[in-house]
Order: sequence, then C-alpha cells, then structure tokens
Amino acid sequence: MDVFCGIDWAEDHHDIALADRDGKLLAHQRVSDDAAGLARLLELLAEHGDTPDDPVPVAIETPRGLLVARLRATGRSVYPVNPMAVARYRDRHSVAGRKSDKGDAAVLANVLRTDLHAHRPLPADSELAQAVAVLARAQQDAVWNRTTAHNKLRSHLREYFPGFLRAFAAARGGIMRPEARVILAATPDPAAAAQLTLAQLRALLKKAGRVRGVDAEAARLREAFRQEQMRQLPLVEQAMGRQALALLRQLDAACTSADDLEQAAAESFNQHPDAGIITSFPGIGALTGARVLAEIGDDRSRFTDAKGLKAYAGAAPITRASGKTRSVTRRHIKNNRLNAAGYIWAFSAISASPGARAHYDRRRDAGDRHAAAQRNLFARLLGCLHYCLATRQHYDETTAFPNQANIPAAA
Repeated sequence: MDVFCGIDWAEDHHDIALADRDGKLLAHQRVSDDAAGLARLLELLAEHGDTPDDPVPVAIETPRGLLVARLRATGRSVYPVNPMAVARYRDRHSVAGRKSDKGDAAVLANVLRTDLHAHRPLPADSELAQAVAVLARAQQDAVWNRTTAHNKLRSHLREYFPGFLRAFAAARGGIMRPEARVILAATPDPAAAAQLTLAQLRALLKKAGRVRGVDAEAARLREAFRQEQMRQLPLVEQAMGRQALALLRQLDAACTSADDLEQAAAESFNQHPDAGIITSFPGIGALTGARVLAEIGDDRSRFTDAKGLKAYAGAAPITRASGKTRSVTRRHIKNNRLNAAGYIWAFSAISASPGARAHYDRRRDAGDRHAAAQRNLFARLLGCLHYCLATRQHYDETTAFPNQANIPAAA
C-alpha cells in the first residue's frame, strides 16, 4: 500500500489527511458528519488509488461511531489509535506544542506509514457478534448503574429509615428485591410504614409478584416496621421520604433495563455458532458467555495465540525490568469488561469444576491471594477457550485438567 489515511473526528465534521509512503501530504479536506461527508471521503480515497482489492487503511482516534461502522462495512482496515499515543506521535513533528485538527489528521496518517505493524485493526467480527457486543455491554452498563443507584438509595435510607434496611437485610438482593421496592414506593418514611396493616402488606407483596409465604412475610414486615428506631424530625423525615422516592425511580429504571437487556443479550448470544462451545465451559452461562463473546469477537485471526488473549483480558502478568530490578505484577491496562466477566467466570468455575477447584487450591497453597489465584485460573480457562474456538471443540474436563479430573468438587 502506498497511501495512508488519517481522520481527526469531531461531532459535526472530520478532517481527512492522505499521505504517501514518503510522508508527503497528498490531500487534506474537511467533510461533514453525514452521508454526504462519507461519500466525499470515499471519493477522495478513490481519487488516490483506493480499490476494493487494495483499500486504503484508515487511522482514527475512536473504535466506534457511524463513521467507523461505515468504513468497516467497505471492507477496509480501520486502526483505532489511542489519543494519548497520538499526542506522543505529535511531539515527533513539533516540539513547540502546536496542535490543529488538520495536523492531527496528518499525524494519524503518518502513524500508519511508519508503525502500521505495531497497531491492530478493528477485528472483522460478524454482524451477529457485533449485535451481541452492543447488548452485552449495554447490559453490563445497566448492572453497574443499578449498583450505583442501589448504593445511593441504601445510603440515603440509613440516614432516616434504617428499619427498612434491617427488614430486608437477610433477603437475597436486599432493597433491590421487587417487594422491597413496591413497599418503599407505597410507604417512603417510617411513620407511614408503621401504619401498614397485614392486609395492606399482603396486597403489596402480591403486587410485587410474591406467591409463596405471603402471610408469614407480611407478619414479619409488620413487626419489623413497628420496632423502635431513631427518627428524624417529622417534616425532615417527610422530605427525606420524597427524596427516597426519586432515588427509587432511578433504581427501578436500572433494574428494568438490566433485566430486559439480559434477556435480549442471551437470546442473541444463543443464536451465535460459538455459543455452544463457550457455554460448554464450567461456570459460564448465557449472560457471561455473551459478555465474553462481546469482547473477544468471532474473528479468529484477532488473537494468533492464547498469550495475546490472556494479555488482552488482564489475566497474564506483566514483567518490568530495568538493570538489576525486576518485578512481575498484574496488568492494569486491559479490557475491563472482559476482566470483569472473567472474575465471575472463574469464581463460578471453582464450584462447577473439580479441576478448576484443584488448580485454584494449588495456587493458594503456593502463596497466592484469592484474587491472584482466581486470575491464574481465569488465564488457564482462557487458554482452553482459545484452543476450543480455534479447533471447534467443546470443553473437556480431562483435557483441561488432566491430573485433577477425578478429584471430587468438594475436595
């Protein structure tokens, strides 16, 4: 390839720069962020030798957006370059700190001209894999939002209604349970909760979808709400109750979004050809499998070996050496979404797989803390997953952990 393209993108326009192999600026143009701008960009590339058989590679500072999606659809290689890396490259051309959109586009074009081998293009994932990625990441964001909303509401309730927290402390999910949210919406302050009758509590529990043990739970909650507790002044208590309702609406929305997106992500994931292989591993279900597939994709050429996949997930350690100093530590620069899914996967695998349990115990006996031992297990599972996806095989316990296959899970 003799031409390289750099795009400095913005919300309403993009600066385009084309450079040849010698670094000569062939063209520069600003295009709008719409269909007409995309058409002009493709025309500019075609004018400088872009063909379907030999497309011009493009460097840009973002891996997402409509412009990137349309460029990927044309079959060309799109290289996302971290803005911090672009800033370092910019210093090679000017030490005075000069910066402009036109200059940044030229810098991006020169990044590919000089260091194409050091950068990875966006993977050529299938349309279904990209759809799974959208849903799985959205569901993960909704879960994080749900956790944030829950923590805000819980912190607020501690300031004026601790009895409500105690009433649901032993229940799985706590105040995120449907019955807890329905009751709090009906009685957002201690005074109102203490006046609830058994009939009212039974009606609220049924409204929340509870079927079993309604009478016993209503009696328990009535007793819990009428226990003596410290109280705010009446008017202050009412005001804080109104604030709790506002926080509760945020939690309700986050819970609904997480549940809806979980179902959508699982349905799309189950349609993918890799779903059977991924879920054949112990400790990984449809939702966790969707999160894993969302981050590794289905472009098998993306990771040439398991070592690259482990480093991408943050499961492989990193070595820093200088002179006589050498340290081996965990990776801080990683795919945080895949790493979070891996924590859930490895934690579940410890109970579901005798080999995984033995591997974890062996690392603990060697001196690893819980997080380090679990991270090591995650790396082992990722290596197995890379092999199974490459060879189109399902997980086999005796192959993954040949020396531990017959050890009981509780050992």
